[in-house]
Amino acid sequence: MKNTKVFLKPETLSRLSNLEIRARLVVEGFITGLHKSPYHGFSVEFAEHRQYMPGDEIKHIDWKVLGKTDRYYVKQYEEETNLKSYILLDVSGSMLYGSGKVTKIEYASYLAASLTYLMLKQRDSVGLALFSDKILKYVPPRSVQTYLIHILREIENIEPQGKTNVSPAFHLLAEKIKRRGLVIIISDLFDVPDKIVSGLKHFRHKKHEVLLFHILDPYEVSFAFNKESVFLDIETGEEINTLPWHIRRDYRRQVKDMLYFYQKFCRENRIDYVLMNTETELDKALSEYLIKRKRLY
Repeated sequence: MKNTKVFLKPETLSRLSNLEIRARLVVEGFITGLHKSPYHGFSVEFAEHRQYMPGDEIKHIDWKVLGKTDRYYVKQYEEETNLKSYILLDVSGSMLYGSGKVTKIEYASYLAASLTYLMLKQRDSVGLALFSDKILKYVPPRSVQTYLIHILREIENIEPQGKTNVSPAFHLLAEKIKRRGLVIIISDLFDVPDKIVSGLKHFRHKKHEVLLFHILDPYEVSFAFNKESVFLDIETGEEINTLPWHIRRDYRRQVKDMLYFYQKFCRENRIDYVLMNTETELDKALSEYLIKRKRLY
């Protein structure tokens, strides 16, 4: 394949029919990029290794890795690497919006599938929860490779529904997830911010690590509509007729304030917040996951 990195582009992925193929090509493109330029001294193919430390048995050194990196790495056993991760995917009606070729729910699905593929490749356990104003599906975490098809099937069968009411779903999930792990949230966060942060606090109270991917369409940030428009609320059906340039400045200011609010809250509560729009290449998300994962070991 001449350029696997092209499959990190959401627009390219939208032309593929199979979610498993999409996920595999995203991860392969990402790994190719890591090979070409060192990523903070860490590469996904070494996720099953840790650096050699005094006291480790020499027989466990991976000499092939030494040849590639000039560093001593020890092969870890499965119980050493098994991180439990929970992907919480927002499937509410607002996720159906898209100003371009990829809607928010399509982008979020590519992201969730790619993360699942990468996690299982590293022998991590991964589970899935689909939510809107309630929990629609919960798949407990497992680490076997055959689990990939099961999770991808759930993602492929998503039918966005309901209003975004994040707080109740977050509180229920925080109680449902008994074993501490890494909670990965993929959502447009279309709800009252104070309610959202209440749910996020619940995860932290339960000692979970949290990685939050805030998914927005570019037009939801820029409001770059240039003619009189009728705006339809996907969740309620309500319509508003307006001249975009009359409200653009106030709209952008409010969006800026909202994003700052989430960034500040997450920073203060040790939550990793990643803002992504539906045109962002997916390697950014996979990189953020690996950074978080590396910190946990």
